[in-house]
Amino acid sequence: MTGKKTKEEKKQSNMDEKNVDQQPSKEENKYENQENSNQTNLNLDFDVKEAYEKLVIESKEYFEGWQRERADFLNYKKRIERDQQALKNYLTGEVLKKYFAIVDDMELAIKNKPNENNCKDWVDGIGLIYQKVISILENEGVERISTTGEFDPNVHEALTQIDSPAHESGQIVDVMRQGYKIGDRILRPSLVIVAR
Repeated sequence: MTGKKTKEEKKQSNMDEKNVDQQPSKEENKYENQENSNQTNLNLDFDVKEAYEKLVIESKEYFEGWQRERADFLNYKKRIERDQQALKNYLTGEVLKKYFAIVDDMELAIKNKPNENNCKDWVDGIGLIYQKVISILENEGVERISTTGEFDPNVHEALTQIDSPAHESGQIVDVMRQGYKIGDRILRPSLVIVAR
């Protein structure tokens, strides 16, 4: 077989030519691979960015939720402390109210003390006891209600009204019974006489 190709050889060479035409060159392969890798990178970048944004949103939500819970807890803590202080003041006030009668009697005794010299030690002793009781009340947070100046129906109770040239209308002339408060709570209003 000299110069002629057999049918099989022709067939084979035709197939080889077709394969050569169909196979991309190395350069084409390179660009195709780059395109595929770029597309994959873009997909990966997009997925990573999307996941990152989701995580940022979730972290903001968690942080805001944590801040709300913390604020709620601090408000709860303040409310409990305020309630405990109010309960303490209430109980203290209820116990101390019973002693106001003793303080009233001591003030009355001091106001009407005898002038005789042989009772001086007794009067001084009563004064010291009175100061000690007042000191105990003050240490418990009890304060005397001010009875100078204008009559205030929130803290004073008017026993009567009298004409007094030395006082303007509505001013307190005299105190019949001292009033006390603890914090903002009135334990007992002052019993006063008011000028007309």
